[in-house]
Amino acid sequence: MSRIKNTFAALAEQGKKGLIPFMTAGDPDPARTVEFMHALAAGGADVIELGVPFSDPMADGPVIQASSERALAKGVSLRTVLADVKRFREKDDRTPVVLMGYANPIERMGADAFAAAAKEAGVDGVLVVDYPPEESVAFAGKMRAAGVDPIFLLAPTSTDERIAEVGKIASGYVYYVSLKGVTGAANLDVSSIAGKIPAIKSRVPLPVGVGFGIRDADTARAVAEVSDAVVIGSRIVQLLQQASPEAAAGTLTRFIAEVRQAIDSIGTAAR
Repeated sequence: MSRIKNTFAALAEQGKKGLIPFMTAGDPDPARTVEFMHALAAGGADVIELGVPFSDPMADGPVIQASSERALAKGVSLRTVLADVKRFREKDDRTPVVLMGYANPIERMGADAFAAAAKEAGVDGVLVVDYPPEESVAFAGKMRAAGVDPIFLLAPTSTDERIAEVGKIASGYVYYVSLKGVTGAANLDVSSIAGKIPAIKSRVPLPVGVGFGIRDADTARAVAEVSDAVVIGSRIVQLLQQASPEAAAGTLTRFIAEVRQAIDSIGTAAR
């Protein structure tokens, strides 16, 4: 059983929802990416999504786009990110790590080489934003063969047919984009999320994590009421950018702990 599957099984047994923070690898300081990953885990992260910097991140809003640009300017690459995961695994063999990024860096490395490198580094899942499920059967198979869960995005505009396609090849969890737009947008509508989740659940036998537009403990709690996990990204990138170097890791841990407390407060009666 994969770390991701184990994690969600344990959460379900405890009547809890998952907390999945996202950070861009290499931003603001490539030398501290692993430290910040440990800070997220210390705050109560169940899964860490680690963004692979890319020059044209089409699904990302201005905050994460800028973080990718800063990381790329400092020489961060897919191989750098894999090395960070390997170093993270030296002290943490429990917290699942998902790489989130785009097809180009993987295709430059080659899918087979990437699968082998991801397995060797200790990666648990990979979400490639611009790999549609209809064209990803072979890629998903390579990932699963390496013990890496292929994770896919679903959106408010996803048809029942597209959801079913994802259900055939995804593993680990699926990431539901809560709104029509890019990361960091503010127009979160929890009722529309609640209306879409049953259609996903009926066709995808996996936990559903919801992201885009979740910025604080209150919105995280509201989304956790109707989903299996919440994903927070742009706010974490902002916190790292704004904090002093001395305070950055502690700021992350405190923020995640606050969100953790909020979603844990839902209680088993709500499930």
